Amino acid sequence: MSIFRLADDASIRIRTFGVTFRSGQKVPTHLVVPPAAGMWHQLVCATRGVMTVRTDQCAWVVPPHRAVWMPAGFEYRLEMSGVVAVRMLYIRPRRRVDKSLPQDCSVVNLTPLLRELILRTVQLGALDDRIPEQKRLIGVILDELKVLIAVPLQLPLPRDSRAAQFAALANRDSGGVRPMETLLRQCGASRRTMERLFRAETGMSLGQWQRRQTLLHALRRLAAGENVSGIAGELGYSSPSAFIAMFRRELGQTPTRYFEV
Repeated sequence: MSIFRLADDASIRIRTFGVTFRSGQKVPTHLVVPPAAGMWHQLVCATRGVMTVRTDQCAWVVPPHRAVWMPAGFEYRLEMSGVVAVRMLYIRPRRRVDKSLPQDCSVVNLTPLLRELILRTVQLGALDDRIPEQKRLIGVILDELKVLIAVPLQLPLPRDSRAAQFAALANRDSGGVRPMETLLRQCGASRRTMERLFRAETGMSLGQWQRRQTLLHALRRLAAGENVSGIAGELGYSSPSAFIAMFRRELGQTPTRYFEV
């Protein structure tokens, strides 16, 4: 399917994409980012369900009412946890405006106003700044984009072969079944070496990276409908309350409040 149903007129400032995907579906770049869209800024959000957005450098988990901001030029893949209603804005770059927009990829909180603006814009299909009503919508959307607040839902991925192997093994063993020393032996690196690699390439200690990875794994499972008790036990927490305390410490809310619409 093409998101560019209208002629690529320079007056079109914002285009949209909206579709609901089934649980577990993986969506490659070309289905959501046709070549002509690659040089547009993108705001990717889920109004229902949780998706994982992956690039070669990082992975982001996006719960409802959060979004990933992608400056122009990035390619990514989407993975769905639960049934996911994806809604996306494509914003045409403008040099004068871009200076005030976020410069890096990040998960951001959506204000209630911006969420409604996204839904309205998806209904319209595109916004044309030659149409007065739509030009006003464009201005409000850009104002909201300027004040986006980033949240800690990204997992930077190391590039060193040993660290990248460790990250891949840890992602496949999100329940923490295999001891740390086993993973390190499989990667051919000592704990000290792996700590150095992770700090240099992700900006996080090995322990911080693992806690973030565990949190994002838990978010995907919560979105798929699993209960807190089962997730807490499998991830090695002594009780559901200990898991909830970690969740609140990292994200500022309990899991129940975090997923409230």
